[in-house]
Amino acid sequence: MRVRLLSLAAMGAAICLTAPAPAQRVSDGYTFLKAIREGDGAKANALVTAPGSIVLTYKDPSTGEAAIHEVVKRRDVAWLNYLLGKGAKADLQSRSGDTAFTLVAQMGWIGGAEILVAHRANVNATDSRGQTPLILAVQGRDLPMVRFLLDAGADPRVSDRIAGYNALDYARRDNRAEAILRLLENPKPKQKDIVGPKF
Repeated sequence: MRVRLLSLAAMGAAICLTAPAPAQRVSDGYTFLKAIREGDGAKANALVTAPGSIVLTYKDPSTGEAAIHEVVKRRDVAWLNYLLGKGAKADLQSRSGDTAFTLVAQMGWIGGAEILVAHRANVNATDSRGQTPLILAVQGRDLPMVRFLLDAGADPRVSDRIAGYNALDYARRDNRAEAILRLLENPKPKQKDIVGPKF
């Protein structure tokens, strides 16, 4: 019995030593965001790879944004690739409800959208209002972004929660979005790269 109690005590001590306390997690998250902002790759990598690390989902209490939102907003290709490569969730919502993909769509940043698609981010992931990146691109009358999202598999029939409209509905209600509406109604399939000799 005494041996068993000692074993349980040892296990409890081990758990206490390996599981970060809430205050430590907050401190690590803050330090991680600071490293991202200052471009300190060594510090950021040490925090991401630490056992039990959750810094990728940590949100700044003052902005409600995680690291992935911050690097998207500053159009930082290197850090965006790094975060996604380490497992950052592209559909993580900020306090205001934005995801990395909805931010990219609002910004019209095709390069960022390409990175997200390359890392298999869900092109139809919605923000807290149920708006897809495609809906936001339509509302912004961003024809190149609309075309890119459709080529990447965006569904124009996904409805939002604020009005119950989808991308097609918004395009039809906007008399200055005729070209976008035509594209949504008759999307042209993306040309596949030809492999082999050209004649």
